[in-house]
Amino acid sequence: MACTTNIKTLSYGDQKPGTSGLRKKVAIFQQAHYSENFIQSIFDTVGQSIQSNTIVVGGDGRYWEPEVARLLIKMAAANKVKKVVVGQNGIMSTPAVSHYIIKHGAIGGIVLTASHNPGGPLNDFGIKYNGENGGPAPSSVTDRIYTTSKNLTNYNICHDLDIDISVVSSHQVDVDGNSFTVEVIDPVKDYASYMEEIFDFPQLRGYIKKTNLQVLVSALNGVMGPYVKEILCQRLGVPESSAIACEPLPDFGGLHPDPNLTYAASLVEAMKDGIYDIGAAFDGDGDRNMILGKNAFFVSPSDSLAVLADHLDCIPYFKKTGIKGFARSMPTAAAVDRVAVAKGLRVFEVPTGWKYFGNLMDAGEISLCGEESFGTGSDHIREKDGMWALLAWLSVMAHTGKTVEQLLTDHWSKYGRNFFTRYDYEECDANNASEMMSYLRSLVDSGSLIGKELLATSGESYTVQLMDDFSYTDPIDKSVTTKQGIRVIFTDGSRIIFRLSGTGSSGATVRLYIDSYESDAKKCGQSAEMLAPLINVALTLSRLKEFTGRDTPTVIT
Repeated sequence: MACTTNIKTLSYGDQKPGTSGLRKKVAIFQQAHYSENFIQSIFDTVGQSIQSNTIVVGGDGRYWEPEVARLLIKMAAANKVKKVVVGQNGIMSTPAVSHYIIKHGAIGGIVLTASHNPGGPLNDFGIKYNGENGGPAPSSVTDRIYTTSKNLTNYNICHDLDIDISVVSSHQVDVDGNSFTVEVIDPVKDYASYMEEIFDFPQLRGYIKKTNLQVLVSALNGVMGPYVKEILCQRLGVPESSAIACEPLPDFGGLHPDPNLTYAASLVEAMKDGIYDIGAAFDGDGDRNMILGKNAFFVSPSDSLAVLADHLDCIPYFKKTGIKGFARSMPTAAAVDRVAVAKGLRVFEVPTGWKYFGNLMDAGEISLCGEESFGTGSDHIREKDGMWALLAWLSVMAHTGKTVEQLLTDHWSKYGRNFFTRYDYEECDANNASEMMSYLRSLVDSGSLIGKELLATSGESYTVQLMDDFSYTDPIDKSVTTKQGIRVIFTDGSRIIFRLSGTGSSGATVRLYIDSYESDAKKCGQSAEMLAPLINVALTLSRLKEFTGRDTPTVIT
């Protein structure tokens, strides 16, 4: 029998969740009572509904994750949770957590991850709460968690409860006279079987074998390694040699688990040899993806979303459910909008953060959504899903018989091309970054740029049609979200966007987005040339170098 202890604590004032949970340096989470406080704040916010219910616990295997997973179990027991389902060793991808919550009717889940942020004792950790729909908690809930954390005076824990989560098994114990169950599950099996329901695995396996399709996938030493080996290698017949960096490691083996051209450089280099037909990389917790074609042909996330939207009918899942509509985050290029128009479907533009797609999915308004930050997913769960995206691309290739590059060039010929790039300036001084955003908001408030021509040093001119600070009214629950990024929209449809990221753990990340549309198919291959003038305009307009002191971005995608 285990007993609950009520521990007195002092509240912290910095436990405000960002776009996807609370992310801080490991050392901050290791402060006395820090992790306990935030976990108790989640339990207190969810309230009595969490009692006599099931919660799901998973994580990306990063440093400090197993310790917090065991802590969570002790606190769940003390807070009268009926059952905890936890991945073996605390590991379970974010998409798999979402699926398990939905399939088994859990009250919610807690994901121990800092997603695409680096791991290790000197780097980042994170705790995110997902609701009973399987998706990230909405702002109304995370705001209440933050308010609770600022006033917390005690937390509950069962110190003498010690559950071995290294072995798949079930444990039932008595806690203060109540039955408490911990089920340690294989984190891959249930999710992999769900992918077999969504996609035609016999077709994919046959296509890979018949065409001798060469696939190369990097998990960047994150949680996706076991999923890659089970789904691609065991179930689809891809050789084990095609799965690289697939051992989950606490520090990701020194890699930065962010699937982009900078941090997945080893995959890009391997793809340049022309041996492989399709490549993919996933982030630490498995929700983000990068797709590459032969010779490292890069598929921008915005284009990936648009191509998949145009071919959703080749995936069995959508033949059953139908295709309802699409959505994208505001900074994402508008390529998918053109597909929606052609198909007579509605497209929604939402703030950055997957939680904003959840209401649309729950209301049956959308089937597919995506973000330019390498996130793509559908209404099969309520999170973005890296493995789903790769399987969707393989399905489109098998259905059309086309290569990755052919699919893109054909798409541009049909719809035109939204040239897109994102400049990330990481760990800027937060005050300086805020001053830059305040300066841009002053231009919005004055309206002085409307109708004005902005000139690039190379001579091109762009006439400002609209400049605003993006706000969003949720069409389902009517909640309003403001100050989501400065948009400068020009009369030719091109856009410049500035925003501060909410996923960093220290300093501020300034993000600059450039979206330039070209309808002439003959110009659709000249990416750098098409983007350069608008980038120049953006840097001049924002005075970014003056405010941040940065000459060059940390990452370009």
